[in-house]
Amino acid sequence: MATGSTTKRDYYDVLGVKRAATEKEIKKAYRRLAREHHPDLNPGNKDAERRFKEISEAYHVLSTPELRQKYDQLGHRAFDPRGGGGGGFEGFDFNNFDLRDFGFGKGGGFSDIFDNMFGQKRESQPRTATPGEDIQYTMEISFEDAARGVTAPISLTRSDSCPDCAGKGRRGSARRQPCPDCGGSGHQRGTPGFLGLSRACTRCEGMGMVSGESCLRCGGRGILPMAERINVKIPPGVDTGSKIRVAGKGEAGPAGGPPGDLYILTKVRPHPLYERKGDNLYMDALITVTEAALGATIEVHTLDGPVMMKIPPGTQSGQTFRLSGKGMPHLKGEGRGDQFVPVKIVLPRTLDEQSKQLLRDFERLNPYNPRMEHV
Repeated sequence: MATGSTTKRDYYDVLGVKRAATEKEIKKAYRRLAREHHPDLNPGNKDAERRFKEISEAYHVLSTPELRQKYDQLGHRAFDPRGGGGGGFEGFDFNNFDLRDFGFGKGGGFSDIFDNMFGQKRESQPRTATPGEDIQYTMEISFEDAARGVTAPISLTRSDSCPDCAGKGRRGSARRQPCPDCGGSGHQRGTPGFLGLSRACTRCEGMGMVSGESCLRCGGRGILPMAERINVKIPPGVDTGSKIRVAGKGEAGPAGGPPGDLYILTKVRPHPLYERKGDNLYMDALITVTEAALGATIEVHTLDGPVMMKIPPGTQSGQTFRLSGKGMPHLKGEGRGDQFVPVKIVLPRTLDEQSKQLLRDFERLNPYNPRMEHV
């Protein structure tokens, strides 16, 4: 049974699960609590931020079999560098012995196979460190922020180097020591009946030495889930579905590999006035019958503020005018799109008798029937 310190809550209590909870139940509880206490959903709430970190720490331990076993035995003392909860080494498991360890199925030739058999490890070829996984994060922004650009903070949980072991996976005081599987020789005997030959030790890769005791906090993996707040710069001109890369802010790479990247997927909230088509904007302008017939200069709203637009005499309803360079900024390249302004002629809803008579006089003086143009 786990016995924790007086300053930390029991990890099972933190997640609200029983000690016999399955991996699936632990994961389900974590997701529910993480959503509830996520800093993005509780801006400025220090208690929520503290709980989010506590939940992430508890989930990391209880979702890692090795760490969970240590915790069940020793409680929080298992992760106290001053405590005695360190784990030992495990012996070589012949039940998992596989001919592929000799090179079969890995594309190696016979020279590679026999070099491994006799423990004659040739000079290692330089290995390309495997980068960590990329992270995708959906960020919702306003229409105005999409037009002007914005720098905004986000909070997310990503794996990072363990602070206790600096990503090395072993205790800070632990030194390299003879491999317990091969006794420091760098090679092991083959399976009984297999020519009685030896092969390069799989644990130390023929080097004869291994790192010391695994770091208790990260279980020897060198990485831990960390809650982090990152300032993200969104350039002007993004649209829904735009993707911005933040280098090096993805998951930590395994075995000291470089971290992956963070990709911000933008979601732009619609504007009540503008309709966006690419980098062009559309917004209707309402005009009167008199303005359409005689012409006028009207005020039109743009991203840069109000501008004056000229309506020529005889303007028809639906006619569209263009304001050059008043659209959205081009995300790739300089300049901006245009703003298009379709006009709509709005008639008065009610007319007094004098206005009606004036319209009849106008019709008598201008006997124009537009329907006759299509006969």
